[in-house]
Amino acid sequence: MRILVLGGDGYLGWPTALRFSARGHEVVIVDNLARRRWHLERATDSLTPIGSLADRIDAWRNISGQEIIAHIGDVKDGEFLERVVGEFLPETVIHYAEHSSAPYSMLSRAHAVETQTNNVVGTLNLLFALREHVPACHLVKLGTMGEYGTPNIDIEEGFIEIEHNGRRDVLPFPKMPGSLYHLSKVHDSHNIHFACRTWGLRATDLNQGVVYGVQSNETALDERLSTRFDYDELFGTALNRFCVQAVIGHPLTVYGSGSQKRGFLNLRDTLQCVELAVSTPAALGEFRVFNQFTEQFSVLELAELVSRAGGALGYKVTIERYVNPRVEAEDHPHRGGLPGPVRADEAGHPSRLNGEGHPVQRDGLPVSLADTGHLDRGVGHGVVV
Repeated sequence: MRILVLGGDGYLGWPTALRFSARGHEVVIVDNLARRRWHLERATDSLTPIGSLADRIDAWRNISGQEIIAHIGDVKDGEFLERVVGEFLPETVIHYAEHSSAPYSMLSRAHAVETQTNNVVGTLNLLFALREHVPACHLVKLGTMGEYGTPNIDIEEGFIEIEHNGRRDVLPFPKMPGSLYHLSKVHDSHNIHFACRTWGLRATDLNQGVVYGVQSNETALDERLSTRFDYDELFGTALNRFCVQAVIGHPLTVYGSGSQKRGFLNLRDTLQCVELAVSTPAALGEFRVFNQFTEQFSVLELAELVSRAGGALGYKVTIERYVNPRVEAEDHPHRGGLPGPVRADEAGHPSRLNGEGHPVQRDGLPVSLADTGHLDRGVGHGVVV
């Protein structure tokens, strides 16, 4: 299969490109290297060493004998993206080429505009390129559970059946995102849904929980194939930051009550979700949505988990609470339809792992803390506070 991975140099994009290349697919990646530039501007970086994209591709070629082709360019450049799509004629496009930081999007007007322009314009360019050149191509877009916000009802998978004034219909689930980044993802979902309804495109929207972990079967083959481990205040997840704080002796920073609950899944499960979605594509004209996470934790539960794990590794870990700067519902139900990564059922249709994915805990230790051997080297205290 010809697979185009947009954002193929990123935390999820790179392991995804390796996974499909290892399976023997023809893989082309597109990236504008913006993530590297954003970290350079803020004097932050991945804790795991990340080589240049060219070096990573060379390493993969030497280890696997497989070739990955890279195009350096911006999805906001419609002519560039249309040329790539028109020449490669992908059968599947996996779309990661979006700004992924809620805190970054809230820093200023300029950051908000950059986030929404990158995400919304880039996705629109992609949809028009698909319509023009490969209308039967299957688009797999990585969404986020954050699109839904924190409603006081169970979160359905993309759609909800509503009865009003004696009539009934299935409509998109209402969305109340908590950041301008998450709002851009809502716009993308609406635009993709429109393209499927109006133009007959096909798409799968994978609304995933917080992804953690740094290893897949492919990245574990060689350190040169590592993916990112970000721990700064803009791109680092709470779990990553807690792990680093535990190692350097900084109190774990819990904002507010700590009762904010989120869904989590391992990087390996994300790859399985994407691989199975690709292998069982949506029908022409179909826009389907899957909510995906294997476990749920509150922020405080996550901090306590890391504290216990740190203690087992010989670290003295403390937890401190701070005033919550976010406008959010701290206590809310977080039940998202049928959580769990997609898998194929006996009929070959996407189904659920039902909590059988890779757990946050392994031998009592969080995977991110147990698997990352670089945590006690080169971490600056000022970066994580």
